[in-house]
Parts: sequence; structure tokens; C-alpha cells
Amino acid sequence: MSFPITRMRRLRKTETLRRMVRETVLSVDDFIFPLFVQHGEGVKKEIPSMPGNYRFSVDELVKECREVVKLGIPAVILFGIPAHKDELGSEGIADDGIIQIAVRALKKKVPNLTVITDVCFCEYTGHGHCGHVIGNDVDNDSTLEWLGKMAVSHARAGADIVAPSDMMDGRVAAIRSALDKNGFSHLPILAYAAKFASAFYGPFRDAADSAPAFGDRRSYQMDPANGDEAIREVELDILEGADMVMVKPALPYLDIIRRVKEKFRVPTAAYNVSGEFAMIKAAGQKGWIDEERVMLEALTSIKRAGADLILTYFAKDAARLL
Repeated sequence: MSFPITRMRRLRKTETLRRMVRETVLSVDDFIFPLFVQHGEGVKKEIPSMPGNYRFSVDELVKECREVVKLGIPAVILFGIPAHKDELGSEGIADDGIIQIAVRALKKKVPNLTVITDVCFCEYTGHGHCGHVIGNDVDNDSTLEWLGKMAVSHARAGADIVAPSDMMDGRVAAIRSALDKNGFSHLPILAYAAKFASAFYGPFRDAADSAPAFGDRRSYQMDPANGDEAIREVELDILEGADMVMVKPALPYLDIIRRVKEKFRVPTAAYNVSGEFAMIKAAGQKGWIDEERVMLEALTSIKRAGADLILTYFAKDAARLL
């Protein structure tokens, strides 16, 4: 049919009509809120490049998470800032490491919140790389043992989901094996399956103090130009035992999110990363855009592309509006 019989504007006339025929509905249930935790007490330090986001001590993290639950956000993902860094990333697997302490506190005091932990060593090593450095290279196979130990330590602390973000080959299988051997066969793995070597991570690296001391991460994170390779990465992680997969970043990789969801039909997450957040925040503060509308449009585009879960620093702001 064609005009005048077909008039597409008929169903756009009122907000109620638009709601009734809306194809993609953004929900607070879609959100995972990333949080940064450090040692100390009474610490709530704003991250300059990520307005409205903070480094929290554990006591303040508990307060923040109680607010998160009140807003209906179902989950958080934790990133730790250790008291001490070394070449082995020791605090990353220590029982008294900052993440382990934080997880125990949250599971005790905010029990209804799903707690996800990032499994990676970049925040804990002096060199800022994601695993065991030999010479000037991250050694893949020796890093796998480290990652298994970290995942088990998080599981023992009470984590509900572990999320490896290192991009080592074989890490999902290694973590699944370590968890199963230690009595955590029930624990899901959310794999950062297609994590690109992106320029959008800058504010996060400021927040987590995790920038590499030398070189970069392009030898293990993905080339932004490659889509078919991303599909292969996701497939391998699923075959190794990933229960959920993630594409990171989100907005520059909507095509990858769509391809992953259509091909594999597994729970698919997308990380709306710090640089994406910071650009919208900065433009909003300048008055160049309507921040709230742009935020919701961006998050809706991620869901429309196929994401079931969205890790976003906008989670609280969006939850209030929704």
C-alpha cells in the first residue's frame, strides 16, 4: 500500500499511541551499574571525568547499593582499587582484597542485590596489564591460572556472577574448571567475549588507576575494525562455558551486538563505557544537547540492537526517569 491509504503518521499522533506500538521498551531491569571501591572509611570521591560517579570505601558502597536497590536496579559490577600493587597482582586474589571485602559486606547488608565481579588483573598490577607479564608481553597461559584463582576468591566471598574481562585465550574454560573444582559449579560466568582495544576507556582508567605503564592492550584486546573475529571470540567463549556474553564498548559496536544476538541467542550484555558516558555528560553540561533525552536514546539503541543487559554509568539517572 502507498499514500494516501497508508499514512505512517497515524500511529505517532499521541504519546499514548506511540507507547502502545513501541517496539523497544527500556526497563530498569536491563541495567547493571558499575561501581568503584577502595580501602578506607567514609570515602566518596567523585571521578572528575565521570560526573556523578565515585570511588567508594566499603561503608559508602553499602549506602550506594541500598539506593541502587530502591531504584529497582538489579545488579552492580565491582571494580577494585587496591591498597598496594605488585607485579603479581596479589591483592586481586587475597581474602582481604578490596573486592573480596566489598562482596562480603554487600551480600550481608544488601542481600537482594546481584553482585558481579570483574575478573582481571589490570587494577592490581604495577604495570597495569591484564595478566602475567614476561618481558614486555602478557603471557597468556600462565595468566589463566591467575584468573582461575581470582574467580574462586570472588566466589568464596559470595559473588553471584564472575565476569572475566582480560581477553586471554582459553580463560573461560580455565575459570569454569577452577570454579567447578572448588564447589562453585552453580556460579555463572559473564564473559567479556568481544572486548575491543577502544579509545573510549580513558575515564575508566582514571577511575580505576589502571592505565598500562608501557605499551597498550592491542595484542590481547580486539582490533576495532574486525567484526567476523568478534563472532569467533563469542563462539569460543560459549563453547568454553560462558553463560552470558558481553560486547564492549556498546555504541560504536551496535552492529556486533546485533550479530551476536541473532547468531547465538544467548543472554547478551553490552557495556556503555566511560567514554560514551563522559561525552554525553560533557555535552549536556555545556548545554549542547538535551542530556536526558540523548541518554535514553543511546540506551534504547543498545537494547534495540539486541542487548539483554546494559552495563552503564547512567543506570541511576535512567532508573529515576523510567
